[in-house]
Order: sequence, then structure tokens, then C-alpha cells
Amino acid sequence: MVNRRTLQTSVSELPGVGIKLEATLNRLGIHRIQDLLFHLPFRYLDRTRLTPIGSLQIGREALIEGIVELSQIRYGRRRQLLCQISDGTGALAIRLFHFSRYQHQSLTRGAFIRCWGSPRRQTGKMEMIHPEYKLIPEERRGATEETLTPVYPTTEGLTQTRLRRLTGMALDILEQDREGPRELLPGELLKTHALPDLLSALKYVHRPPPEAELEQLSEGRHVAQQRLAFEELLAHQLSLKAIRKRFHQVYAPPIRADERSLARFIQDLPFRLTGAQTRVLQDIRHDLCKPTPMLRLIQGDVGSGKTVLAAIAALIICDGGYQAAYMAPTELLAEQHYAIISGLFAGTGFPIIRLTGSMTRKTRKEVLEQIQDPSPAVIIGTHALFQEEVSFGRLGLVIIDEQHRFGVSQRLALLEKGMAANNYPHQMVMTATPIPRTLMMTAFADLDLSVIDELPPGRIPVRTVALSNERRNEIIERIATVCKQGHQAYWVCTLVEESENLQVQAAEETMEFLTDMLPLHRIGLVHGRMKAKDKEKVMRECKTGQLDVLVATTVIEVGVDVPAASLMIIENAERLGLSQLHQLRGRVGRGNQSSHCVLLYQPPLTDTARARLEIMRATNDGFEIANRDMELRGPGEILGLRQTGLPSMRVADLMRDYRLIPSVQAAADYLIESDPDCTRALIHRWLPQQQNYGNV
Repeated sequence: MVNRRTLQTSVSELPGVGIKLEATLNRLGIHRIQDLLFHLPFRYLDRTRLTPIGSLQIGREALIEGIVELSQIRYGRRRQLLCQISDGTGALAIRLFHFSRYQHQSLTRGAFIRCWGSPRRQTGKMEMIHPEYKLIPEERRGATEETLTPVYPTTEGLTQTRLRRLTGMALDILEQDREGPRELLPGELLKTHALPDLLSALKYVHRPPPEAELEQLSEGRHVAQQRLAFEELLAHQLSLKAIRKRFHQVYAPPIRADERSLARFIQDLPFRLTGAQTRVLQDIRHDLCKPTPMLRLIQGDVGSGKTVLAAIAALIICDGGYQAAYMAPTELLAEQHYAIISGLFAGTGFPIIRLTGSMTRKTRKEVLEQIQDPSPAVIIGTHALFQEEVSFGRLGLVIIDEQHRFGVSQRLALLEKGMAANNYPHQMVMTATPIPRTLMMTAFADLDLSVIDELPPGRIPVRTVALSNERRNEIIERIATVCKQGHQAYWVCTLVEESENLQVQAAEETMEFLTDMLPLHRIGLVHGRMKAKDKEKVMRECKTGQLDVLVATTVIEVGVDVPAASLMIIENAERLGLSQLHQLRGRVGRGNQSSHCVLLYQPPLTDTARARLEIMRATNDGFEIANRDMELRGPGEILGLRQTGLPSMRVADLMRDYRLIPSVQAAADYLIESDPDCTRALIHRWLPQQQNYGNV
């Protein structure tokens, strides 16, 4: 019986929910009946008033009802069920191209039908294609919906009609269930922020009254929706703050720098640290001295000098008798870091160990034995560092480059390798993808932030142009000119398909094309399918000037540093996001000569693609680009939520609701101090299957 069900009951207990439908609901994150209440509509339809057929407007959705005057199957190129509807003010046809025998048998002459759809005019007559419809019994004629009709996010195998029916059952249970979703926010908090109580908000957003402001609801700005967004943001904030608090209660080895060793290392650098690098280094040193784990995010634009700070942090750790693990997202980048840090550490006496997935079994075994030795060392590698057979002897610091590219489980696995008897390694994560302040305040509340907001002196901004693919020959001439001047060029091949094989094929074809067009110049090729030693050889040839042009896939997106490269051509630039375009452009402009980036696109451009290319032309500022990128693509793409494992928001929208964040942070601090039980309940409500994603 319905009255025995509670909101904590499985959705499988609802009438009509079998094994197949339960699995479909689970895909949407709906496991308990309560989850239906927090699966909110993304728009609404006004079916509270009927429109006479004679008053319909082309293209404007409307609710009509009338009598079926004609129903027949027509055969032609496509079989279709055609019905003629009349209500006395006019007539309208409905066409169904996909229909069942039951539909054909029920839509007979004389049946009374109600339809919702967008009318169009075809051969002078009004019609609707596949409208939502239902047959109306005589006693219900003229009786419309009492509330606005919600439209929910759904998935294959789950219709809006069924989802509305299930949500209606959940709302009925909400009225009866005394153990339902209780109000967790204190009354004074609701009063301070002028928010409605939870039950009122839930009822309103699922079944708004006819007089509700449709535009405001559709944009998520109604106070009932903002009330739920506030609570969800609060749960996320509480979760991250709880993680931070937990980390402040565990032990990490306090490590003070050997001042003489550090001064000598910095003095031997081939360049002087910028003011911003010096400031961030002080943050790192201050953290490492504490007996709790450093949890610091180093954010710096392309070319701002994050790698040298990582090397200095690793030196401090090694001087303290511990190991430092440096994880990079690609083998090419790991090789680059290995070469750079090996050079910087040449006079320190500390070994630099490399571990990648492409090593032979024999070499790998030897490397694993080295890593098990507790002697100080810097271990550089890819995801191979967190594989099960890797065991660190005395891990004191985990450095993660381009942190948004790693899955949470991967980063957590590496962190756990350093844990021993409640002894955690310090953590330092780095990104060249500037993160807008709004996202920092919500997604990385558990991390301390340091920003390298200064580029090395002498850097000349890269000039960027966007050219149609039809002007390839002009670009070839430009490459020839650049090479004659003693500089080098990159040609990056991208494809919209998520297929490395196709990217490799495109790169190989481009290399053949350029070899034919530039017979006097040396062309090289690098891509992700090459063996590590072959990639290393090509990159070495590029860096030493033995190549004039390097054709590559986006494998060179980060970490590649060739000062003589002054021209970058990015093919199919319209298919890439701003962040990736900015990263690729950062491979040039590293010397003291003027540099150029050509965004080669295939017309016609979409409005979004045109906006991206225009932003790239207008600015070299990574922070400005990050903010514009979030406007265009949303926070999920910026953070790489699919990769990071950070849960996507169910109600809140960081772009829309950013004004709530200061209030949410204040509320989080208040609840942590005053009501720990409420804190745990809120986290459980919104993050019931939360992984330890914040631990990383």
C-alpha cells in the first residue's frame, strides 16, 4: 500500500517500476523515492489554459482539444497515421510517423483528444507533428491542468509522462511521510537569506501554480529553486571543509629547507625567479614546515614557471630525507620533466628516477626496486606511478601536474601510497588552466591557492590570427619565411572525433603534404602512438634545431619548451575549447623573438566557434580566457568534471548562482561550529554516494 512507503524506500516499490525501469531511473541517479523530489525540472509548459484551434499561432506551443473527425493510415515514402481534429473554431491535422496498433485503434472517429505541440502550416493547412496527446473522457472535457507542467532531464526508455507520474507519487508520499526530507537549515538561516522552507520549495518547483512566472522558473531564478540551489552548494561546501578539517588532524613530516643547499640551487638556475615565483615559493616553504599535509594548488598561466617551483619543492623534500613523486598526464610531458629536472638537479647528488608505462619488463623491475629504497630521490612518471606494484620507500611529497586531467581515483591512489601509520605526504597540484574565482570558491575549497601572476621578463605576447582553411597556401609561404629566418614552426593536427588513431592519421598525412610543399626544410612528426624513445628523439631534434617544422597531435599541448619556435598553426581550431587553444599557443613565444599563432578553421563557423576564435585573437591573458571559457562552456568543462570525479550539480548552476556563494560559505562556517549533525545530514542528502574525491 502507498501509505507504507516512505521517501527512503527504493523506487522499485512504486507501482509500475520493474527491473528495467529501475535500472533506467538509477542511470539518472534516482535510487530512492526521495531522489525523485531532487530530480528537478529544467523547464515548464503552460497547459493550464486551452487555445481554440482557430486562434493558434504558427510555432507557438499550445494546448488544444477537439473531436477526431478523420483517422487513417497513409502510405508513401513514409507510413503515417493522420488524424483530423476539430473544435468548432477550426480544424487541425496531427501526424504520427511512429505509432502502434493500439494508437491506430484508439484514435478513431468520434474520440475526444487533447494535444500539446507546436503548430505549423503545411500546404495551407494547420498541423502538429507528433504532439503529446491523451484521450479525454466526457466528464474531463474542458478541464485543464491545475499547475504548470514540468519537463525533466530524462534518458532513453523513460518518457516525460511516466516521470511526471512517478514524481506525482513521490509528492503524495511527501505529504504523508513524517520521516520525509526534514528541514535541515536552521530557521534563522532561512530568515536571514529570505528562503522558503524545504517542503514548500519542493512542491513549488515540481508543480508551480498557473500564475507562476514561467520565464523566471525556466531560468532557475525563482526563490524556490534558489532555496534548493543554496542547500546543494552548502552541502558541497561543507563536504570540502570537512575534508580540509580532517586533513588538519593528520600528520605529515615537517620539513625545513636546507638554506645553503636551497640558495646554491636557486643561484645555479639559468634565470632569476620572478617576484611571483618567489612569493609562491614562500607559501610552499611555509606549508612544508607544518606537521600537517600541505594541500596547495599552484595556478599559473602557460610559461609562468611552475616546473621550477616543483623542482625546488622536490629539492627541499630530498634534503629532508624523503622522496618526491612528480606525476605528469602524458609520457611526452613526463620525458620533458625528466630532462629538465635532471639538468636542474645535476649538482645535488639526488637521483632522478623515471617510471612510464612503455618501459620494458626488465627496466621496470629495476626502477621499482629503486623506488622501494627509502633513500631521497625524485620519481617522475605518468599514471604508472599509482599502479599496484609500485611501492614508495619514503614518500614525502606528491606533485601533480595539470591536475584536472587525472581522475580522482588515480590521484587518490598515489596519495595513499605515501600513507603510513597516519603519516600523509604533502600535496602540491599545479594547473596552467586558470580557474575562475567562482569555481575556486566552490570546487577547491579544501585547497590553499597560490597564483603565479607574472611571466618571466622579456616575454613578447603571441600575435594570433584566424584564417580559413582555404588560405593554406599562404600559410605554407609563411612557414618557409620563418624557417629561412632560423626559427621553427609547429603544425598541430586535431580532429573532433575522440580517436587518437584518426589524429595520428591526420598528422601523418599533413607531414607528407608539408614535405612535398617544403622540400628544402626538415619536417618531423610526433604523436601519442610512437614509442617513448622515438618521441624523445624527435623532440630532442626539435629542441636542438635539427628540425624546421614539427607536425604533432595535441600530445604537445603542455610542457613542450622550444625557444626557437615562433610559429604555431592549429588545424581545425574551431573544434577546440579556449583552454586547449591557449595551452597549444603557449608552446610558442618562449624566446625573445616575436611569435605568431594561426588558428586554421573550416568554414562555416558556429556562433560559439566564432566567439572562441575572436577571444583568442583579442587576448593572451589566461585568466581572462578562463572566465570567457566558463561563460561559453560552463564550469563542468573547465574543471573537467568527468575526469576529476567532482560530482556535477543537480540543482545549482555555478554561472547562474555565483552570487549565493559568499552566503553559502558563511552558512557553512556557522553550521560546522554550531550543528555537526546538520552538517553530516546535508552532505548525506546531496552526496549520498560521495567518494573521497576531496582527499586529493
